[in-house]
Amino acid sequence: MIFGYSSSWIIGWALLMIIISSLKIVKEYERGVKFTLGKFSGIMIPGLRIVIPIIQSWQRVDIRVKAVDVPDQDAITKDNVSLKVNAVLYYKVADSKKAIIEVEEFNYAVSQLAQTTMRDVVGEVSLDELLSKRDSVSKRIREIVDKATDPWGIKVESVELKHVELPEQLKRTIGKEAEAEREKRAVIIKAQGEVIASDNMAKAARTLATGPGALHLRTLQTLNDLSSDKSNTVVLGLPLEILRAFEGMKKEKK
Repeated sequence: MIFGYSSSWIIGWALLMIIISSLKIVKEYERGVKFTLGKFSGIMIPGLRIVIPIIQSWQRVDIRVKAVDVPDQDAITKDNVSLKVNAVLYYKVADSKKAIIEVEEFNYAVSQLAQTTMRDVVGEVSLDELLSKRDSVSKRIREIVDKATDPWGIKVESVELKHVELPEQLKRTIGKEAEAEREKRAVIIKAQGEVIASDNMAKAARTLATGPGALHLRTLQTLNDLSSDKSNTVVLGLPLEILRAFEGMKKEKK
């Protein structure tokens, strides 16, 4: 009796341990890929699930959006400029079955694919296009990586170029070009200002020359402005109208 009781106790504990070990919890942001005798047998949705030991196995898949930091890559642009570029890639698992069955270590595979694709796309554009059209270059990388990872059940959400590192010599050259461009704009703006100022002065001169007494009023205004500062030495000039009046008087006397 003692032996029979001990055997039942051991079997009961063994069954209890098997049941406990077969219980699996799948979180809301996860999916479980189940295999029975090595064959795919279904997707485990969130909740408490049972996986029979020895006969069945499963792999946990996180379906949240993941950010992959694509490290610095040495690349050569279309116009033969050597540089380093890095990016960040956002993706998520759209099909858990494919992500486990179709590719080994999909995280690593996506990272490697992003690196090679980034180098290839940078080689298709010039330096000016890369610097001025980052959005279009990023979109091109995303489209290629997204299409290539479709068989793996991966959906690429976006790709963002973070930094483009240029050689020091090229940085200095670009800096000189930018400085020259600023100087050119300053010269153009100054010349345009001088043209406008000269037009206004010409209009003012015509008004003073044709308007009776205009020059005299302008002279009085100038004297009034000078009188506010005692440190100025004022040289009084007679308006042309007065001189012309004197000339007229002399002619009349003759």
